[in-house]
Amino acid sequence: MSQVKGKLRRSLDRWASTADMEARELKEGAEKAGCCPIVDAHDRARVELQGSIRTVTLRPRGGVPALEAELYDGTALITLVWLGRRRIAGIEPGRQIKVVGRIGVQDRMRVMFNPRYELR
Repeated sequence: MSQVKGKLRRSLDRWASTADMEARELKEGAEKAGCCPIVDAHDRARVELQGSIRTVTLRPRGGVPALEAELYDGTALITLVWLGRRRIAGIEPGRQIKVVGRIGVQDRMRVMFNPRYELR
């Protein structure tokens, strides 16, 4: 039984260190590009963010199609929302992206509506 626990612990440690390394790389990439860390971005401020797309979802808002993507930069998450869009070529999980827009809060979640974007 202790061997199983030891293997599980090593697997979890490896996974955690990989996640930490990914976060560090994303954070450094955003800093090098001159982008604001998501965690430091103020509400209603126009900011430039860079990171990796975690998830992409089609979720109607008020009867209008809306493409949502979760952006992670190693410090925090923000939801990017493109209203009236069902799909955007290149917007997919794992893709690096740089966005410019104004940060808002909706249902206690940070969001950016219709950001300008540049795929990396």
